Amino acid sequence: MATLLYIHGFLSSPLSFKAQQTAQWLAVNHPEIEFLCPQLTPYPADAQKLLESAIEGRLPGSVYLMGSSLGGFWATWLAEKYNLRAILINPAVRPQNFMPAYLEVDLKSYHTDDSYRLSAHHIDEIIAVDVPVVRSNNYWLLVQTGDETLDYRQAVQKYHACKQTIEEGGDHAFQGFERYLDDCMTFFKH
Repeated sequence: MATLLYIHGFLSSPLSFKAQQTAQWLAVNHPEIEFLCPQLTPYPADAQKLLESAIEGRLPGSVYLMGSSLGGFWATWLAEKYNLRAILINPAVRPQNFMPAYLEVDLKSYHTDDSYRLSAHHIDEIIAVDVPVVRSNNYWLLVQTGDETLDYRQAVQKYHACKQTIEEGGDHAFQGFERYLDDCMTFFKH
């Protein structure tokens, strides 16, 4: 059985709109593909362990990666580590650069009552898994230029040798994402 591992963004959850939309679409159109979207904390070492466990528990079967925002950063790390295909939706490219703004402040999940507090060592943890140069062509980058949270040009530059879809306008949530779900499955299977 194939598994689609959907990796949500920073302070998000499996309850995010795109995660729910993808799960519902898969249930109708590809019930043979297991949908998996673990709840990640913003603590990098904990997220790393959970994602490794999720992947290793499903290999040698087919595992497809889909990551949004910080989830795109994690999907890149997993794609390189396990040689998997990944679809990146408005991905974070260098999260260590924006993490200082979130240090030593109370953080709350967008969808749950979970709260967090990041410290300086969490930046070191994210740097330890950063993939500065993508060696694989297993990626499809989906970005919208109206992303108000991340500079889409950083992703375009980093994944310059990969398949890219760059849409004018939109936002960080990637408006109209559902239009690509069928093409995503085609990308994963080839």
